[in-house]
Amino acid sequence: MSNYNLDEVKEMAGGDEEFMLVVVQTFLEEIPPDVEAMNEAIGNDNASLAYQYAHKMKPNLQLFGLELMEQIQVIEAWSKHGKRKDEVPEAADKITKKVDVAAAELKQDFDL
Repeated sequence: MSNYNLDEVKEMAGGDEEFMLVVVQTFLEEIPPDVEAMNEAIGNDNASLAYQYAHKMKPNLQLFGLELMEQIQVIEAWSKHGKRKDEVPEAADKITKKVDVAAAELKQDFDL
């Protein structure tokens, strides 16, 4: 079973394989560095910067069916309201692992 789901990407692409490839490449170029930057911001206790990266990634994480909204919301709650800070490292870790695995699979599945 795959760690990502391309149903929404396929629907958006409407059968255009080249467009799908561009969407996948964009994900691979943008999301892993954003995850890294988010983790760095968390490490530096920079809630607002962590929020910016988490928020920016949200549509892509949803688009690829990564089911990480709960973890993103933990980071957002910490940034906006100073709540759930104790849950942030675990949430960030789950986002990081899931994105790493999905990125590796996407590269393999699309020969990138």
